[in-house]
Amino acid sequence: MRLRFTKMHGLGNDFVVINAVSEPFEPTSEQVRFLADRNFGVGCDQLLLVEPAQSEGADFRYRIWNADGGEVEQCGNGARCFARFVRDQGLTNKDEIVVETASGIITLKLQDNGWVTVNMGPPILTPSDIPFVADEQADTYDIEVDGDVLKVGVLSMGNPHVVLAVDELEDATVNRLGPLLESHERFPQRVNVGFMRVVSPSEIHLRVYERGTGETMACGTGACAAVVTGIVQGKLSSEVKVGLRGGELSVRWMGGDAPVMMTGPAETVFEGVIEL
Repeated sequence: MRLRFTKMHGLGNDFVVINAVSEPFEPTSEQVRFLADRNFGVGCDQLLLVEPAQSEGADFRYRIWNADGGEVEQCGNGARCFARFVRDQGLTNKDEIVVETASGIITLKLQDNGWVTVNMGPPILTPSDIPFVADEQADTYDIEVDGDVLKVGVLSMGNPHVVLAVDELEDATVNRLGPLLESHERFPQRVNVGFMRVVSPSEIHLRVYERGTGETMACGTGACAAVVTGIVQGKLSSEVKVGLRGGELSVRWMGGDAPVMMTGPAETVFEGVIEL
């Protein structure tokens, strides 16, 4: 089988994007792992699939697989690439695109400068809905990892996130604690792990260890989760610049049931055909 694909990235968080509107495609876990392999396949953090919408009022269906072959609910950087892809491929001429995901409906808006703003919807803070094992909802939770008790924020941005405030990002904490938290027993569906350093009320620096992938250059939902955590804990203002290893995102949240708005770039790298 010959498969057409487009390689894209959002701040270095890279994707293989497939047009399954024109050519239907249902990948197996093995095929996803092959495409994501940086030595034998194309190489990517996630595979993104563009499908016809199944919900009334949506323009497209957006599906995501991590590099380990597991399908997941949401990917913020991928959503921006999704918007650029459907416009560049002539699948729509809209500037505002309504997209159906496994975690609900999101809205993508293309800006004049080529950046994309994603309406991620409101954050999910109720533990059972994240899902996260806890007796009650709190701004900060204690979680035991490798003999230490860490104070963390936990929420879902369509996918589960745990956020840990740190004083220093350039150490081995990400590679040590990332895998331990990702598979911690209190996260039934595993979790994405954010390491946040607060620079000022309007700026943070962030590294993210993504479930099923490992550390990535950037994570859009992780940026949103970190900002929401900082706001809930009284550390951040409502609009925050998020510095990631691959570049910067802007995240805004007015609190409560307001949606989290994320703005950033999306770039096409190349197009190709690969034999599966």
